[in-house]
Amino acid sequence: MTGKLPPPTNAELEILKALWTQGPQTVRDVHEKIRQRRPVGYTTVLKLMQIMAEKGLVIRDETSRSHVYRAAADESVVTRHLVRELVDRAFEGSAARLVMQVLADKPASAKEIREIRDLLDRMNRRAS
Repeated sequence: MTGKLPPPTNAELEILKALWTQGPQTVRDVHEKIRQRRPVGYTTVLKLMQIMAEKGLVIRDETSRSHVYRAAADESVVTRHLVRELVDRAFEGSAARLVMQVLADKPASAKEIREIRDLLDRMNRRAS
């Protein structure tokens, strides 16, 4: 990702998504967000966030009684790394195979197809 940060687990990614969406938060805040989607204990979220701080995935501000956590890397950096890893591992480095697999499994909406075409057109102009 940003060099040395490890890729997040699924549970860690869920926490990062809460931090990216809402900005810096306490463990209690993150716990409430996750608990709205699925049952999870407060201590589980606390332990995960402590581990994530040790790994460098989140940064903990200890200046107040309730520690506030924020993501150490932007969402785009993390997702780019995860996609690159998936393309390399599952699709032998072929972005085209990834896109074809995704579109075969879950057809894109008309709006998404326009966005994909626009992106391809921009990429084609840059390559020319």
